Amino acid sequence: MALAQDAPLMTVPTPRPIIVVGIGADGWDGLPATSRRAIEKADVVFGSVRQIASVRPHCTETRTWPSPLLPNLRSMLDAYEASSVCVLASGDPMFHGIGVTLVREFGAERLRVHPAPSSVSLACARLGWALQDTPTVSLVNTPIETLLPDLADGRRVIVLSRGSSTPGEVAGLLSGNGFGDSAMTVLEQLGGPAERVVHGRARDSTFEGVDPLNVVALQCVGDPDAPRHGRVPGLADSAYTGDGQMTKQEVRALTLSALAPAPGELLWDIGGGSGTIAIEWMRTDRSCRAVTFESSQARREQIERNALHLGVPGLIVHNAAPESFGGVSAVNAVPDAVFIGGGLTGAGILEACWQAVRTGGRVVANSVTAESDSLLLTAAAKYGGELRRFQIYRGEPLGAFTTWRPHLPVTQWSAIKS
Repeated sequence: MALAQDAPLMTVPTPRPIIVVGIGADGWDGLPATSRRAIEKADVVFGSVRQIASVRPHCTETRTWPSPLLPNLRSMLDAYEASSVCVLASGDPMFHGIGVTLVREFGAERLRVHPAPSSVSLACARLGWALQDTPTVSLVNTPIETLLPDLADGRRVIVLSRGSSTPGEVAGLLSGNGFGDSAMTVLEQLGGPAERVVHGRARDSTFEGVDPLNVVALQCVGDPDAPRHGRVPGLADSAYTGDGQMTKQEVRALTLSALAPAPGELLWDIGGGSGTIAIEWMRTDRSCRAVTFESSQARREQIERNALHLGVPGLIVHNAAPESFGGVSAVNAVPDAVFIGGGLTGAGILEACWQAVRTGGRVVANSVTAESDSLLLTAAAKYGGELRRFQIYRGEPLGAFTTWRPHLPVTQWSAIKS
């Protein structure tokens, strides 16, 4: 009897790499030889209308991006999977550029990147600023208020604009938040033949007629009498609006110390009130994320207002806990830390929070009532951790003298989940 032969193995063709070429405002003339060859050899070149116009004579086929881009990006490139594809990017593709998006979508191993100088590199070169010491804030896809946490007297900041209106909007933001004397430099079409530099002071300038391709350089000057809103937790209570339902300044600083935020971490804030804990968690580092849970619609709205006013519009606000835990998106579904500032006596809330936090994550809860204190004692006996009690006094006038007014004592339990 004849032996059956092994069936031939089916091989899946490996997708061809996506070549990503950084291109400046000087277009084809400013490209090095390797980038030019990548464009010339490609079967199809993708880019914006402006980018394609500068290289079209050297391309076999070109495609301009649709708007919106992200929902169509994958399907457009997959249609050319068997072809040699080149994607044009502004400046350095991996610096707030499309290269970052392509890595998320296709993986780093699929890309071959040819960077050009970024607009920030060119701006610092023109201004004589040290690139490594100059923070950059992108307003391309974020509200203008995102800039606020980076403002500080004497600090230099580069702002990536979304268009011609951005410099005027930045000037208005600075003037309205105690930085009206800041010097602003708008750098248009950096590296190209139409490059132009415009100077102004925030409170005196509207920056009309600015080219859409621009970056804004700030030399921050703070008004002496303006409130200080630093990144260190413990902002003044007056920084927040609302009905006064908040963790007060001194206790807030102690609570954030126990929560110990680190870059990139996620906080769940239970019983958000005015949003103080979640907002100041996010202000410690621009990569920190937070979700707050609040049962009151009015307070949810005030949390959103406070988050925008203090520069963290990315704060996510949900309804009451733990009922709303299931509605949290997958990317925010496993918190690194949970703070329980309200609703501690709700059925099963502490247990639900302990189950939600990741192994190695932190749970911190504050209490001002005897009933809640007893729950924290039980939690400490069950899960371990530390118990603390704070009593804050503030000096207040008493006739012609000063007396110490006590706030409610606060019991705090903090524990690491093992």
